[in-house]
Amino acid sequence: MAEIDINSIKQRFGIIGNVPSILHDIRIAVQVAQTDLSVLITGESGVGKEHFPRIIHAYSVRKHGNYFAVNCGAIPEGTIDSELFGHEKGAFTDAKAERKGYFEIANGGTLFLDEVGELPLSTQVRLLRVLETGEFIKMGSSQVQKTDVRVVAATNLNMRDAIAKGKFREDLYYRLNTVEIKVPPLRERKEDIPFLFRKFAQDFATKYQMPPIHLTDEALALLQNYYWYGNVRQLKNVTEQLSVLETNHNIDATTLKKYLPDMGNQSNALIALSSPSKKADFLNDPEFLYKILVEMKKDMSLMRMQIDNLLQQQPSNSEYSIISAPIQPIQTPENESKKDFYEEAEEVKEEEKTQSMQDLEKEHLFRVLQKHNGNRKAAAQELKMAERTLYRRIKEYGL
Repeated sequence: MAEIDINSIKQRFGIIGNVPSILHDIRIAVQVAQTDLSVLITGESGVGKEHFPRIIHAYSVRKHGNYFAVNCGAIPEGTIDSELFGHEKGAFTDAKAERKGYFEIANGGTLFLDEVGELPLSTQVRLLRVLETGEFIKMGSSQVQKTDVRVVAATNLNMRDAIAKGKFREDLYYRLNTVEIKVPPLRERKEDIPFLFRKFAQDFATKYQMPPIHLTDEALALLQNYYWYGNVRQLKNVTEQLSVLETNHNIDATTLKKYLPDMGNQSNALIALSSPSKKADFLNDPEFLYKILVEMKKDMSLMRMQIDNLLQQQPSNSEYSIISAPIQPIQTPENESKKDFYEEAEEVKEEEKTQSMQDLEKEHLFRVLQKHNGNRKAAAQELKMAERTLYRRIKEYGL
């Protein structure tokens, strides 16, 4: 095989970066492109996973065929099968005409399934059949159709966890994950951050017909050491905001901090919380409290699981029992009423705890939606959840 010209590939597909992990990903994409193996691209939201399916398609024998990208998380559960596999006229209430699905119209080409981890289990069964046999059936039809499609999938989920929770089929995971491309988060690409920033700054200067913004040395150091929860997408958004909103195009660290939410990680935030001068500010921030409570809830759930495991492993007749069997009191009407009282009090306490978490989540969702002027797609990206999941939350909370 001819030597891969990494620089020309980066230029062609708009990839900026020189860290070894990114260069390795590009080489893998080009090498696997010449086969028909299924590829799973993993990485956090906003890292740029969408570049690699295009590389795979462009360097494959299917490059003259169709290329389609489908965001599985943005399509409602009730219509995803129709989108992917098509439907016959009358298959359901709104099926007024026959419709071809992506597996039919992408025949001979490449289909990129983004956010594949959000697919419903019923759709996962259909997808597995296509991958294994090349066959599918339209909704409302009994006729088996053939398709020749190269499938590339991507997800920002931890697929092992999704499988353990029964949300994703293990057999489908292994079928998709013949070759895996892991795209690193931006915080692991610190050397690339200045180049990405300069590129975005120049692009927005051209777009808005203004001088490009520049960073002081202190601001550049801050930019490189920020955690970047939203990765490259967040960096691009911050650069655009600075370009449009700041009249002084020489950006210092103080100005930059205004555009970087949640400065520092949560442990730093907790340390700062102990400071009397800042304590009130943090306690009045629902977004901060929500994130802390979510982390505490995870820790409590883990502790419960560990305690349950210890109790299950402990022999019932062990003389070294950690927790002895409680003494059962004689059940008098008075005792029973006390028992009922305590049980009801615990239930109320749990209900209040759940309610307070829901209120915080509702407030957090409202703030993010307000920030993006009701744009669900942008809000879902910041919240790191599927657009369909956000839509369900909006309906649930009546936002």
